[in-house]
Amino acid sequence: MTDPDKTPPIEKTLTDLHASPAGLTSNEAQQRLQQYGPNALQEKKVSPLMRFLHYFWGPIPWMIEVAAILSAAVGHWADLTIISLLLLFNAGIGFWQEYKASSALEALKSQLALKARVLRDNQWQEILAADLVPGDVIRIRLGDIIPADVQLLEGDYLSADQSALTGESLPVSKKVADVAYSGTIVKQGEMVAVITATGMNTFFGKTAGLVQKAGAVSHFQKAVLRIGDYLIYIALGLVAVLITVEMFRGQSFLTLLQFALILTVASIPVAMPAVLSVTMALGALKLSRMKAIVTRLQSIEEMAGAQILCSDKTGTLTQNKLTLGPLEPTAGIGEEDVLRAAALASKAEDQDAIDLAVLGAVQDPQLLAGWEQTHFTPFDPVGKRTEAQVKDSSGQEWTVTKGAPQVILGLCHLSKPLLQQTQGRVQALAGKGYRTLGVARKTGSEDWQFLGIVPLFDPPREDSRDTIAQAEAHGIHVKMVTGDNGAIAKEIAGQLGLGTNILPADEVFGKRMDGGHLPPQLRQRIADADGFAQVFPEHKYDIVKALQSDGYLVAMTGDGVNDAPALKQADVGIAVSGATDAARAAAALVLMAPGLNVIIRAVEEARRIFERMNSYAIYRIVETIRIMVFVVLAMLIFDFYPITAIMIILLAFFNDVPIMAIATDNTWLDPKPVRWDMHRVLTVSTVLGLIGVVETFGMLLIAKDYFHMGIPHLQTLIFLKLAVAGHLTLFIARTRSSFLKKPYPSAILLWSAILTKAAATLFVVYPMGLVPSITWGEAGAVWIYCILWIFIEDWAKIRVYKHLEFDTPRHRDFVDRLNQPLMGPISSR
Repeated sequence: MTDPDKTPPIEKTLTDLHASPAGLTSNEAQQRLQQYGPNALQEKKVSPLMRFLHYFWGPIPWMIEVAAILSAAVGHWADLTIISLLLLFNAGIGFWQEYKASSALEALKSQLALKARVLRDNQWQEILAADLVPGDVIRIRLGDIIPADVQLLEGDYLSADQSALTGESLPVSKKVADVAYSGTIVKQGEMVAVITATGMNTFFGKTAGLVQKAGAVSHFQKAVLRIGDYLIYIALGLVAVLITVEMFRGQSFLTLLQFALILTVASIPVAMPAVLSVTMALGALKLSRMKAIVTRLQSIEEMAGAQILCSDKTGTLTQNKLTLGPLEPTAGIGEEDVLRAAALASKAEDQDAIDLAVLGAVQDPQLLAGWEQTHFTPFDPVGKRTEAQVKDSSGQEWTVTKGAPQVILGLCHLSKPLLQQTQGRVQALAGKGYRTLGVARKTGSEDWQFLGIVPLFDPPREDSRDTIAQAEAHGIHVKMVTGDNGAIAKEIAGQLGLGTNILPADEVFGKRMDGGHLPPQLRQRIADADGFAQVFPEHKYDIVKALQSDGYLVAMTGDGVNDAPALKQADVGIAVSGATDAARAAAALVLMAPGLNVIIRAVEEARRIFERMNSYAIYRIVETIRIMVFVVLAMLIFDFYPITAIMIILLAFFNDVPIMAIATDNTWLDPKPVRWDMHRVLTVSTVLGLIGVVETFGMLLIAKDYFHMGIPHLQTLIFLKLAVAGHLTLFIARTRSSFLKKPYPSAILLWSAILTKAAATLFVVYPMGLVPSITWGEAGAVWIYCILWIFIEDWAKIRVYKHLEFDTPRHRDFVDRLNQPLMGPISSR
């Protein structure tokens, strides 16, 4: 590990590492990888056994364990057996779902693994950062996260952001022989370096965690957990009333306490953490197959609620396939001079789209014959130009530059008429959709000579217009964000159907607000804009803040290191295809394919995930009200247990198995951004829950007073009724329209419910002595009764939604069109 206060000379470093500026061979690298291990921090591994035992520790397992101890104390051995099985079942389900979720996350993280450009076998190649070893020679440049501790070998300078490691607020300049540390972000410059330490031996050891970032609990998770608390309070309150009344009636305290504990456990959403984690993880895995990697599962909720998408133009709305138009040299300069200077101010190794387009336009190799590039300064978003020192065949030294026309014109001292003429040509080309570069050169200490204009054209993607229309249909307003001037932005926006209300970012924001309040009129202009032109990275942050101050949930795309603050500030930061490591580390969603289409598909899937969780929340509240309120009221009114402790435990079995399958359910697609609506959830679930209580009391009264069933058989009948009605209610809760309409349940959800209800029916007919049996005719009567009531519940649910204005004719028509199975323009792609 390198001491930051004592940097050794480069020669000593190379000698100590048995390395050279030519890098290592593949064989040497393989031997060192075995010696030093992978370039990653050692993760604390928890054994599977300890993970499994963890599920026996906590408030809910403690309650189940106390119930088991009380069952043994009162000699209820059948209860003890089934409670023990419930405990093992919950632990097994939780362990398996956590394993599946963690496996899914590991698969996603592997797709985001950092890569590095390394010199091996005398060739530059890209490898995983984890395979780097001490002595490797790597190239680091703008936007990279430095993958290991290094000493800089060659190049002009680097500007590195070490704030995450040292707390320094400003980037630190580095030069040859300086050291740079793993985890720091390159803000400017490009250099070659030799790796001095990897993995656990790095100075700060912070490489791990760049992908797996800690995040706050999302609003949706908080809401669902609040529902869990709410259900626990209801359960404990009803149990307290029950115990108080039954104690006065002379019931055995231990028996009553055991029953109350079991009843409480059955009402608590034991499966909630597993349902949450597996639904989010499976959703994220599905998004990864769409080439969209979720780096923080909690961001799925924000994605489902995004109202505004601020989208980069280049590569997202356009093809990012730049081609050169007709060159426009200034008077007295030939086209060859303009193209030569532009090509010499480019570097193919950097894989920059503009550089590659310029170099690709050089058809005659003789154009660059005899010229040598001795030094190159890459593009940075602040300076907005590249620069190179070159020598011609006679040995004369020149400096050439290319970049934004306003920047290049600012370097040159043009006469006012020529300046106005050139600016006019730039505007005229922009009006036709061309992006332009200015090209200039100088020799020695002479002034810069303006050579001419290089027009570039990046045509819109073929699917962008349709995708933008789909976004608007989904309630998401797309705003174009581009560094190009207003004329180009308006031309492209017009072609895409975005609208032409494009605001120049520098005029709107002026100096950065730095947290200050924008006047209401300016905030309104920003909200109404179709896009922003001449955008610098800091403007993106201001745009996000301004929109968020008006209450919008904002998604923002970005690809550069300076986009990171905006990506972090946005409710959904999206790193587009080809983004820098720094942008990917800051983003909640990383796109592996170009275009806007994948973002819209990710939003669709996020809304479906949200609907699954919404359905689960409604179902869970309904079941708690149905079981808890019915059991307590029945005991208070009739003074007998309507179901036994064993039956309550078995209900938990039969309910928790199919509910896991909700993570695979087909859901409708909400046409608008979704947010958690507690009023809607509580209203719908309370109505359905109380109907379930009435329904169950009806069954109890019919069996007791009409068929004159004895209490033991009546308890079995009520158990089957609660088991069958539970998942029929799930089919009602999962949709806002009739349960007979599309979208139908997924095959896994449907069959898991059918099989568990069939098992419950077989159990009450052939109970193996665990409970009194009932006949096939009585079981069939329960099924018919529950099926009749499901139509009543469904009618009531639809009426509630209509009352809440969630089911207008216009809305239904839109939903029917949007949810045609696999036929929509997005789903079919």
